[in-house]
Amino acid sequence: MEASLTSDRLSLNLLQLEDAAFIFELVNTPAWIRFIGDRNVSSKTKAEAFVQSVIDNPNVDYWVVRSAPNSAPVGIVSLVKRDYLDFHDVGFAFLPEHTKKGFAYEASCILLRQLAKEDLSPTILATTVKDNSSSIALLEKLGFHFDKQIENDGEELFLYAAPMSEFRQK
Repeated sequence: MEASLTSDRLSLNLLQLEDAAFIFELVNTPAWIRFIGDRNVSSKTKAEAFVQSVIDNPNVDYWVVRSAPNSAPVGIVSLVKRDYLDFHDVGFAFLPEHTKKGFAYEASCILLRQLAKEDLSPTILATTVKDNSSSIALLEKLGFHFDKQIENDGEELFLYAAPMSEFRQK
């Protein structure tokens, strides 16, 4: 997988240890805690450990999304192969001040187009909690369709799926 992806407005770069301060800020936003979960990243040292654990996990890739004008980090898109899912799961999270600007849609499209080129699998998945209406709306805009409700670690999740061929033409 490419370490760097770009569009006119955004650049996506694989997460690096130098991104720990940004990750500290992101994982402690109310939306991350509510919809993704508290990762107990309560210090810079814990943020560095969290980032290193993501980097070291062969089943997880995070790309830091930066806005083109100033290269400031605005969010992440992710690709995760979860034990309880048959295919990879794509995700996204953005700082509150950078939502509703089209960044999540654009960054997700960039990643999904690249995954389609690499022919990773015939299907791509996404999960969300049922009350995350913003995430659900974005998944549907991207071309994902509700598949079913699943449970993981006592949490009810909505599972969305899309054929990878959907993203070859986007």
